Amino acid sequence: MAIRYQQPADDALIAEINTTPLVDVMLVLLIIFLITIPVVNSSIVVSLPRQDIQPRETRPENVIVSVDADGAIYWFETRLTSPDQLAGRLALEAVKQPQPEVHIRGDARAEYESIGRVVFAAQQMGIERIGFITEPPAR
Repeated sequence: MAIRYQQPADDALIAEINTTPLVDVMLVLLIIFLITIPVVNSSIVVSLPRQDIQPRETRPENVIVSVDADGAIYWFETRLTSPDQLAGRLALEAVKQPQPEVHIRGDARAEYESIGRVVFAAQQMGIERIGFITEPPAR
């Protein structure tokens, strides 16, 4: 005795696209992008020294000079090939009114001389406000 299944006559093909999996994938991608964006805020890898800090407001007109572990100097994200380039750029910033602050991101493994050259160049060009960017100590 064989049992036969008969499809009801009122079943029609559903011609709609199921968007639920698409929405799920889009939400997962959105969460991944929101998590990874803060990680990609600076492309120059430096190990910042740990120090108690006082939070300060970072303004877009502030100048960020980075010194990596090898002593290479960066103006924001651009590597400078000579100390004359740094002096020239600092001289242009020194004549602006109001004068921007120079923030130095020095790698903790860098020699003091490399960071000292940046501070000395800023002082010689007439920069009045120099600050160091550090990380808060681990608690």
